[in-house]
Amino acid sequence: MPDPSVLAEGEYEAMLVSCIDPRFIEHCAGYMAGRGLNGHYSQLMIAGAGLAAVAPEFRTWRAAFWDNVGTSLRLHHIKKLIVLDHRDCGAAKLAYGEASIADPRVETETHRRVLAALAQQLSWRLPSLEIEAGLMEPDGAVHMFNRLR
Repeated sequence: MPDPSVLAEGEYEAMLVSCIDPRFIEHCAGYMAGRGLNGHYSQLMIAGAGLAAVAPEFRTWRAAFWDNVGTSLRLHHIKKLIVLDHRDCGAAKLAYGEASIADPRVETETHRRVLAALAQQLSWRLPSLEIEAGLMEPDGAVHMFNRLR
């Protein structure tokens, strides 16, 4: 009998959606480990994280985004989607312009608005799936947004 820890399918707590930005990869892994989820989550890394699902600039990515979430739900039986956008995001700049990330307050609001739109989409696509979403600082600290749905 194979070791259950190496099976492709199973019960996992969450799926992490994070950005491809190399500055944040280790921070994201550390965040998940700090929550006790190391080895208990699947992951989708895509430019812009939550932006990939809602920004008009990336509309051709939406099918891949939702197909990945659906596959993780079917294979890993995830219970929640954890989405971590980050500050100084090049994808946000491409999607919404330089002004969207130039000022910290505006940048925070840009990401909050994007993640709220993602939460709304999730509520009608996969209503049983929880969502947690936040904005990661350059030092790895995460500000979670409450009441996105």
